[in-house]
Amino acid sequence: MSSGRKDFASGPVRTSRKRVGFWAASWVSVLLLLTGATSLLNGNQTPAGSPQPDATASAAPLSSVSLTFDSGRASQMEAARILKDHGLRGTFFIDSGFVGAPDYMTVENLHTLATNQNEIGGHTVTLADVTAVEPDEASRQICKDRANLTDWGFKVTSFAYPFAASTAKSEELVAGCGYNSARGLGEIHSPFDCAACAQAETVRPTNLFRTRATSEVGSGWTLASLEATVVQAEQAGGWLQLTFYDIDTSGSPRSVSPALFEQFATWLAARTQQGTMAVRTVHDVIGGVAKPAVNGPVAAPAAPGKNALRNPGLEIAGKYGLPQCWQVSSYGKNAVVLTTLNPGRSGEVARRLDVTEYSSGDAKLLPVLDLGACAPSVMAGHKYSLRAWYQSSAKTQFELYYRNKLGTWTFWTASPWFAANTRYEQAIWETPPVPPGAEAISFGMNLFSDGQLATDDYEMYDTVGAPSP
Repeated sequence: MSSGRKDFASGPVRTSRKRVGFWAASWVSVLLLLTGATSLLNGNQTPAGSPQPDATASAAPLSSVSLTFDSGRASQMEAARILKDHGLRGTFFIDSGFVGAPDYMTVENLHTLATNQNEIGGHTVTLADVTAVEPDEASRQICKDRANLTDWGFKVTSFAYPFAASTAKSEELVAGCGYNSARGLGEIHSPFDCAACAQAETVRPTNLFRTRATSEVGSGWTLASLEATVVQAEQAGGWLQLTFYDIDTSGSPRSVSPALFEQFATWLAARTQQGTMAVRTVHDVIGGVAKPAVNGPVAAPAAPGKNALRNPGLEIAGKYGLPQCWQVSSYGKNAVVLTTLNPGRSGEVARRLDVTEYSSGDAKLLPVLDLGACAPSVMAGHKYSLRAWYQSSAKTQFELYYRNKLGTWTFWTASPWFAANTRYEQAIWETPPVPPGAEAISFGMNLFSDGQLATDDYEMYDTVGAPSP
């Protein structure tokens, strides 16, 4: 008796199980560029009739521009088409756990990018802030993403930090996962911010695992501001990284219209003919070989008879008013608020979901959909006993998701309904056998109507050795 198909506000979730080396540049290329051999890098001489560099341009220091794209958004395929039309290439940083999800690229899209000599880089499996999770989880997110992309046939040497968040420790983890460089954001001057910052990164960055870039290009940028940012980098000499998200007409703060991107690409292509700069992938600038893939730490299933959940009583506070290791997730049309109740059923606190303006979908509190720090690992074919204490003004049910070996989360199944009640009762349900290929599950009690649902004291056991309720 499921309430239907489920998606997450917190990140893409697949509703189907279907899943679906191209560069050799090195510091030699950089030296060629710095000595003015731009025509050699482009593979040809300046065509007859092409615009000739003016005296000012000829006197300017040489520089490189890298066009980078974050998260593997499907709309970026339009940017890839435009780049190809103008003989340009970019670097696409991919969250492999989202590949194939709605609004994201497919594996086939990634191969099209690589065929056209674009670079495929890493961005973690599920767009994780690697500074906000424990080191083992950060390592899994970084290493597993690179391993997934490598398994799909790509040479992966470049990384970009989600949310531009890094520390000395996370930079060490990126290097340990086999990357050659990692990009931040917001540390190069643009017309919009960072007035005191440098106008370009150095050709050989001081810190390869925190290379500097402008803030993300969005709807506030114009052709003039894009051109001005490139020109200032040319004048300073060095390397400029520009970062894009959606290439569409939505007008959202993180989008750039295809028309503007086309104008910018046209201008860049003409600019390269002046001999003062070249458009190059991140790997072309940094160089180095593609190292073997590295596996992150394994998150083992809980031992028989042990509660597999972290922070099961919701007592430990996390960020943003949420319990540590738990998230609120919803889909459809409804408004949801999470409230802290004092006291809880058995401890200091419980948590209550308040759903209003309900039209469709549902809302739930469940363990964070990660790679093992919070979402409990499971064994395929095993059954699990799920338990939680609840009181509710409306019927509710357990709703389950599983993670496959790629790190992609998928809706699995739901329990029968549990009736509304005005005092705490324990909901208990045994899952079907875990599907083949599933490595972890996450579950929560949901509301699929207006109402209130308070929960506390969650438990999850392998049915082998599970204690009596």
